[in-house]
Amino acid sequence: MHSTVQVSETSTRHWVIGDVHGCLLALDELLELLPPGDHLIFCGDVVGRGPDIQTTAERVWGLVSSGRATWLRGNHEQRLIDAQAARLEGEDDTPCKTNPCNTKQWIARLRTLPVVFQGDGWVATHAGFDQDWQPDLEIREPFWRTYDGRFGRVVVAHTPGDDVRYQGQIVIIDTGAVYGGQLTAFCPETEAVVQVNGLSNLTGSTAADATQTEAEQIKPVLVSSGPC
Repeated sequence: MHSTVQVSETSTRHWVIGDVHGCLLALDELLELLPPGDHLIFCGDVVGRGPDIQTTAERVWGLVSSGRATWLRGNHEQRLIDAQAARLEGEDDTPCKTNPCNTKQWIARLRTLPVVFQGDGWVATHAGFDQDWQPDLEIREPFWRTYDGRFGRVVVAHTPGDDVRYQGQIVIIDTGAVYGGQLTAFCPETEAVVQVNGLSNLTGSTAADATQTEAEQIKPVLVSSGPC
C-alpha cells in the first residue's frame, strides 16, 4: 500500500530536493546552504548511478531518522524492491548482485518510504499521478498534459533538465546532478531555488540529454544559490 506523509500546521519551511543519484559531494554542499531548521524532502532516486551510492543513502537515512527529512520513494528505489522480490522467486537478480546496499535491512528501509508528501496547498511526489490520480513513479508527459490542479501545486523530480521547469501547476526540479548538471532544492512556500554543481561533465552532454537515457534505463543501482 502506498503511503502519504501529511505536514502538520507549522511555520517550518520545506525544501524539496531533486534526484541525488549517489552524488554525495553535491548533497553535502547543498545541505550546508539550506537552513538547518527547515524540513527536507528527498523527491526519490536518492539511489542509483552515482559514485557514492551507499554513503549517500546512509547520509539521507540519517536525516530521516533524526526527523529532519522525508525520503520519498522513486522509481529506482522501487526497482530495487522489485529486484529483490524477483531474486526471492528465483528470477534475474542482477540489480541486487551489483548493489552495495542490497541487504535485507536496506530493502526493509526502502519499503517504508512514502510516495507522496502533502504540504499546505502543494504536494511532492517523484514523477506524478496516473489517470486514476494514484502516484506513478515512472510517468512523465501524460501527467503534465492532464493535471487538473486537484492537489494544488505538484513538485516532482524524475525528468532531468537544465533548470527548474514549470508546467502549469507542476514544478519539475530534477536538474541532472549525476549527468553533470546541478542538484536542486526548491522551497514550495517561497519558490526559492538553491542549486549546487553536480558531477563533472566530461562528455559535453547536458542534463536534458539524459532524459532518453533515463527512460531506457532498466537496471537500477542503489544504494548558484537562490534566496533562502
